[in-house]
Amino acid sequence: MLFMVFIIGSQRFKKGIFISEEDKALHPKAKIRHDDPDIERCRRAHQNDLENIPAFILAGALYQLTSPSAWLAIQLFRFGTIARIVHTFVYAIVVIPQPARAISFFVSYAITVYMLVQTILYVL
Repeated sequence: MLFMVFIIGSQRFKKGIFISEEDKALHPKAKIRHDDPDIERCRRAHQNDLENIPAFILAGALYQLTSPSAWLAIQLFRFGTIARIVHTFVYAIVVIPQPARAISFFVSYAITVYMLVQTILYVL
């Protein structure tokens, strides 16, 4: 998530496109635009990270409280993390046609849901 801030910033500086008037002082030929496709793609990827990674972390923390198999928990965390990194990479950095992004999203999402369901079942 934190890396995406630098990706968005580098896109803005590279293209000289900023979002507010005061940012124009940072670049001599800056333009104010809100519709650049490359910058918006990076912003959407960052927004997707902000929506999904905290849920994954919370689900993982709660799942740990259920005393799961260490091997299974490690594999879930490992594959969930890899899937999120791949998702961000193919969404914002090296755009690869679908279904790469969808597969990586749903792998991470399925792992998050699995950990939450296991936690709920443990509590019940």
